[in-house]
Amino acid sequence: MDTHTIAFKIRLGLFIIGGIGLCVLALFIIGKQKNMFDPVFKITSDFYNVSGLQVGNNVRFSGITVGTVDNISIINDSTVRVDMLVKKSVQQFIKKDSEVAIGSEGIIGDRLVIITQGGDRTAIAIDGQYLNSKEPVEMDAIIASLEETSVSAAIITNQLAEIMVKINHGKGTLSRLIQDESIAENLNQTIVNLKKSSRGLDENMTAAKSNFLFKGFFKNKAKEAQKKKDAIQERKDSIVKARNKDK
Repeated sequence: MDTHTIAFKIRLGLFIIGGIGLCVLALFIIGKQKNMFDPVFKITSDFYNVSGLQVGNNVRFSGITVGTVDNISIINDSTVRVDMLVKKSVQQFIKKDSEVAIGSEGIIGDRLVIITQGGDRTAIAIDGQYLNSKEPVEMDAIIASLEETSVSAAIITNQLAEIMVKINHGKGTLSRLIQDESIAENLNQTIVNLKKSSRGLDENMTAAKSNFLFKGFFKNKAKEAQKKKDAIQERKDSIVKARNKDK
């Protein structure tokens, strides 16, 4: 056997060994992602819209990847069933009243399934357990809402700009209040007059009290106020006496 034949066989053998190694590595990676080497149990949930979820996407619980999406099937025109394979080691933490929602890796990342925590006293989910679902919020709906908000903000900005232009050009009542000094002076004078009127009213009330025609009226008011004070004091004294007798 010549050296060329031996070299060819060696290269062929190395190629075959490398191919087998790559296949084993690929099977290991795929099996790990599919939880083929870990004991798992099945969870099922129904959605109206899975929002781009695909078989093989991650399943998370409390922020930790605990499984993968095993199957997605259309049940009818309003129901899509999602089957998930979850690690057996976390089964004790997933309860029958836990809920399933569809989220994403970041804002524009891959879709994933999120299992929420259940009640402390609720039974643990079993193999094949059906969990209630929360419908995902569509990105299209969010973008549409943002567009409506931006349009409304643009309209409000334009209206405010028009108002400011009118104020700067002296149009409208608000502009006159801001720019017309005579109006400001009139307002100041009005306040001064109100203060004077208040002082005058106080003086008139003082004069009325000293006037003999109104003395009787104000004396009666004073007597009524004094009677109320005396009645309150008598009640307090009677309460104190009662307490002293009890002691």
